[in-house]
Amino acid sequence: MARLHFTFACSGETLLATLDEAPGDCALMIVTGGNETRAGAWDGQAKLAARIALAGWPVLRFDRRGVADSEGENREFTGSAADIAAALTALRAQAPQVRRVIGLGNCDGAAALMLAQGAGCDGLILSNPWTIEDGEGAADRPAEVTRAHYRQRLRDPAALKRLLTGKVSLTGLARSLLGLLHRQKARPVATSLAGQLAAGIAGFHGPIRFLVAERDRTGQTFLARWNKADPRIRRCPDATHSYVEPHAQDWLFEQVAEALSGLS
Repeated sequence: MARLHFTFACSGETLLATLDEAPGDCALMIVTGGNETRAGAWDGQAKLAARIALAGWPVLRFDRRGVADSEGENREFTGSAADIAAALTALRAQAPQVRRVIGLGNCDGAAALMLAQGAGCDGLILSNPWTIEDGEGAADRPAEVTRAHYRQRLRDPAALKRLLTGKVSLTGLARSLLGLLHRQKARPVATSLAGQLAAGIAGFHGPIRFLVAERDRTGQTFLARWNKADPRIRRCPDATHSYVEPHAQDWLFEQVAEALSGLS
């Protein structure tokens, strides 16, 4: 399948995009997180796009205003609704056979789609949504996240060796564990950002699936601040934030392909 690079306009600025062409009438639009370029971490989004297009669905990736070579001011994920809307219009212009679009975002790319109320997409894949407030540090993490961190450390032979050989501060470890016990006693309260995200998709009527990489603290924090019984949540064991592990890449592809098949 061909890979097309082109530009499109957003609020008077010129943005860069890449379309992996395919004949399908259902397309994927990837919304990047943070200040990542449209290629994604370790070219992960570019590789996923190529794989999805080879399976028959077109995929659009783009750089928001102020990111990479796109013009304009970087408005971060809270101010990217116009960028996403313009990208969706550009996708439909470049691939006129497309009737439905699924938006995929990881981290604050997922949060951006939620704050934009789905941004005009027909379905959403929201991976490790960002629910951490500005200025929130490690001490403010939900107790579940800290517990998951220590479970992972205790399963790591290298971490155990550092502990047994005195390379880990027992005083610091004890302080962290005491902090965990204190937070366990506190009643968990949803952050305002998590509430905004929930409100953003409350009226969205298309299919939604939440993807969580179980070794990712952003994903763990999302789970701690969301309804864990939500049937739309799907978890990938032993996966990190950008799904760089081979089994995680396959899992992510399967999740996206299944969602696209459901709308095709």
